[in-house]
Amino acid sequence: MDDREHRRPAGTGAPRAAHPPRGPRRPPPHVFWIRRLVVLGLPLLVVVLLVVWLLNRGDGAGAEPQAEPTPPAATPTPEPEPTAPGGVTTCDPAAVALTIAPGGEEFGAGVDPTFEVTVTNAGTAPCLVDAGDAHQEVVITSGDDRVWSSLDCAGEGAATRTLLLPGGESDVSQLTWTRVRSAAGCPGGLPAPGAGTYSVTVGLAGVTSPAAVFGLG
Repeated sequence: MDDREHRRPAGTGAPRAAHPPRGPRRPPPHVFWIRRLVVLGLPLLVVVLLVVWLLNRGDGAGAEPQAEPTPPAATPTPEPEPTAPGGVTTCDPAAVALTIAPGGEEFGAGVDPTFEVTVTNAGTAPCLVDAGDAHQEVVITSGDDRVWSSLDCAGEGAATRTLLLPGGESDVSQLTWTRVRSAAGCPGGLPAPGAGTYSVTVGLAGVTSPAAVFGLG
């Protein structure tokens, strides 16, 4: 055998074992957890933002418009007393004097009694008074029997008669009683007054005249 087959080059030792190639280096654990938190947190953040947006939108859509403040109700102002040109006011009851006088002491059968009504402004300044049928009341009595009142059958459409009376001046009017009996509400079928003695008064503006006496035959 040839000796050259067993020779090795000088300085050469035993053959070295081959190392396997190294793989990619793994990141540290804290980097792994940061990445995981980012992956899981982004979807959660999106969901939270979406919920907040929906809630804000719902509150805005469901909010009712606030009503404008209601102004305070106006307090009604008391109406002033009726005045005529020149600032004339309604007569004070203390300045009104009334009288009623029968047209005779006695009225025979079939004769309707007549009366004269006088309204006087006993004050010094002119004033207004309504002496119409709706305000002036003539009452006829016989003892305790209330026989007749001019207001019983006056109705809602009774006329007004406003008087402008200067101080110390009077208004005189005439009234006829047709010898009938009346009662509140103006019922019919009441008995006619008989012969006897009667009294009559007139009332206006809270004032009542003295009674005047007359007879029916």
